[in-house]
Amino acid sequence: MITRTSSNLVIEGFVVSPQAKGDRKLFPRRIEIDGSTGLIRSVGEARGSADLVLGEEYTIFPGFIDLHVHAREDPSSSQSYKESFQTAGQAALHGGVTAFLDMPNNPCPPVDDASYLAKRELAKACPVDVLLYAGIGPRTRPLSFPAPYKVYMGPSVGDLFMESEEDLMKALARYRGQKVAFHAEAPELLNQARNAPTHAERRPALAEIRAIETAIRLSESFQIEPHICHLSTEGGMEVIRGARQRGAHVTCEVTPHHLFFDQDNVSNFSQPAFLQSNPPIRSRLDRIALLEAFRAGEIDYLATDHAPHSLEEKEIGTSGIPHLDTYGPFVCWLQEEGISLGAILAACAEGPGKFLSRYLPSPYGKVEKGFVGSLTVLRRESQTIRRSSLKTRSGWSCFEGFAFPGRVTHTVVRGRIYPQIDE
Repeated sequence: MITRTSSNLVIEGFVVSPQAKGDRKLFPRRIEIDGSTGLIRSVGEARGSADLVLGEEYTIFPGFIDLHVHAREDPSSSQSYKESFQTAGQAALHGGVTAFLDMPNNPCPPVDDASYLAKRELAKACPVDVLLYAGIGPRTRPLSFPAPYKVYMGPSVGDLFMESEEDLMKALARYRGQKVAFHAEAPELLNQARNAPTHAERRPALAEIRAIETAIRLSESFQIEPHICHLSTEGGMEVIRGARQRGAHVTCEVTPHHLFFDQDNVSNFSQPAFLQSNPPIRSRLDRIALLEAFRAGEIDYLATDHAPHSLEEKEIGTSGIPHLDTYGPFVCWLQEEGISLGAILAACAEGPGKFLSRYLPSPYGKVEKGFVGSLTVLRRESQTIRRSSLKTRSGWSCFEGFAFPGRVTHTVVRGRIYPQIDE
């Protein structure tokens, strides 16, 4: 029960701490969030009384942040039927996500100051914090203010993609020194495989591996800080590992569907064809290698690539999977798979928090004084995913019928608390 005694919010419970020694990661803390600024006023010893007191069965994280979301709303409104910033925000709250980065591959993409600012106005309707990626295309140039950038190395929505390495090189030369996220699939190899019999064969693992090599090599040439989106292959991880060993600063993310599903277990979902995504579901060896990399702390971010296509669109083979509603429950599954609280904290809160803090005025990702007062609370309690409880406008989940070992009980965004009640 929540009893507010002032405009500030005070929560007591067990907080995941990166400063913990050994295996101990949870400490009882009293967190006070300023009701006017939305920032954490203080973090101290628990006293046994607060607006919300949570027991040992609850785990408090800094608010989860998803660095890869397709909310689909843009000034043209042509795809808002899939999702809007408001409905994406409701799904995020349901899944314990307190902030997200929205991707630029809209019919009306944010590629210059005017289009970026117009989309940012739309994003204000979202109940969670939103940062926009700006798109890089064959003829775009950097914005006049700081923003992260996204480049599609292969076909995407509209014309916001590259057709060759030469096109990519010319474009990246204009973004020297920027932070650039790469959808890493080599267009030449995709073209060679375009007539293959299956979706997975049309987007082979080698296309990702070669594209990651190219992205890192060109980034080094132009002093770009590269980020690899939705890593799906063991070979791609090996390329990133090798680049890091020689001193390159390259980050990567992995999605829930590439950690959970593989070509051997896709039949666990009632409609395997709905798992079509770009990049596709890979082999069991790839999936296990990504989980091992997560355990080892080599995966920087858990990012969903939330793609809210409708059931009708999935029936005709549209690629993409919605995930915002299930982010928190999936984190509980990761814990059951042996992923440490420290690795989860780094990939779901601290790491993406540092990313946001480069572009937004307040720091994210820690339960510390002065940081944004956003929290995600999980409880060790079985939750079966039901279509009826989803908030995404797409109305379905690849985890329908699956019982996760935990659930989101409260999502706090800048001191505003959203208790979660599922059917």
